[in-house]
Amino acid sequence: MSNDFGRPPLATENQELVEQRLKELAAGVGLQETLTIEWRTKPLVVHVIDMPVESLYYNPGTHRIRAQRSFDPARDLALDADPWSDESQDYLGHLLQAEPSDPAKRDKEFEDLKESLKDYKQNEPGLITRDGVLVNGNTRAAALRELGVTYIRVGVLPEFCTWADINAVELSLQLRHDTRRPYSYINRLLTIDEEVTSGRQLADVARDFRIRTTTAEQDLWVLSCLRDLTERSKSGESQLRLLDFEDAQEKLRELHRAYSKESKGNREKADLLKESRLAAIVLEFSKTDVRLIETDFRTRYLEHRLPEDLRATPAETAERRIPGINRTVKSAAPAVAAARAFTDAVLKAKAVERAVGTVSGAEHEQAAAVFRQARRAIEDALEPAGKDLRVRKRKQAAPDRLHDACQDIDQCITDMALARASRSLDEETFDEAVLKLKASLDKLAHAAAQSIEVPGDGVAWLLDALRPEAS
Repeated sequence: MSNDFGRPPLATENQELVEQRLKELAAGVGLQETLTIEWRTKPLVVHVIDMPVESLYYNPGTHRIRAQRSFDPARDLALDADPWSDESQDYLGHLLQAEPSDPAKRDKEFEDLKESLKDYKQNEPGLITRDGVLVNGNTRAAALRELGVTYIRVGVLPEFCTWADINAVELSLQLRHDTRRPYSYINRLLTIDEEVTSGRQLADVARDFRIRTTTAEQDLWVLSCLRDLTERSKSGESQLRLLDFEDAQEKLRELHRAYSKESKGNREKADLLKESRLAAIVLEFSKTDVRLIETDFRTRYLEHRLPEDLRATPAETAERRIPGINRTVKSAAPAVAAARAFTDAVLKAKAVERAVGTVSGAEHEQAAAVFRQARRAIEDALEPAGKDLRVRKRKQAAPDRLHDACQDIDQCITDMALARASRSLDEETFDEAVLKLKASLDKLAHAAAQSIEVPGDGVAWLLDALRPEAS
């Protein structure tokens, strides 16, 4: 469901000015420009007019900065209470200019947009309601205001539009291929979730975003996981926000793929993998480091490297009662519970560490120490894990290459059958290739004889088949 934010203070004045501008266009005053939008599933051509940029309002429901609103909780609450106040509009303007992953910093892409507008003016029109609310072009309006430009070119939505219409039109415009500045990762997840929650089919939402349905399912799984992490990070007044995971897109997607694959065989191992990787993601390890974490990472490499205060003692698997329905379910396995406790400790430490100014110096230092200890322990564990993985890959390399060679030989048999039917086989070239194969098999047999002490049936056959004939 879309929020209804009501009408802004200058709605009447803006409506009168819009009507005046549209009448001037109808009378043939000035060059007429139009914009085609998707309106209630059908194309609609709307007229473009000039409007004073200072009289327009940023859209409080825009998906572009949905996650970033939590950057300042007090101002976020004020925005919910009165989205049209100067303070709320200033906060929206700040977020439109900010870096998605860290709203305390200025976004380089905003600076690039500002320079483009300064050098080449406004190439594409924005879009407003007749009350003067920006449906599309919020960021451009913020840049034009900083440049001191008086007017902005905007298309005008039909007179009787609802906030649901505003939401749908904004989404359709932002998902066009020519979008100058697309939604950030977290805002994209939130928008997909909002569309599905409103009752739309996931396949239809995926089609709008030009992604596969399986990708949309992955995005919803990641968002659910991130919401769980933010809840688990609560430590007093401190808590992580969704935007704190803005830069973890690829790591989270790889986690979903690994978890889905593992959970088909063993759910407990999948949960263990998930918690171990989440801890590494929270600790901001690189994508290549996170890939080294497999189901046995905690028990084999990490557990004995953890300091005592971060090493939870696994309790026996017990049953817990679900309130209200008189039914019990098994709690998490001991190893999973211990891994989850470690992830929780890391989450809380990071939340407190980032809450500068709202926690005491002692609390901040204690959280920073926990964060450093946890990161150091995983760093130490990743070294042997990486070495073992490289060893495993070396062990599997030779058999994998033989499997590939077998596939090539199978394809060769098919090619020979086709060549026989068309009488196109080059027999001399084929004979030379067979001799080359025999030479390669001779080398393989020699290497196998030196490397394998107790040959199995396959290696024994290879050695017998290529053993030099007795003189």
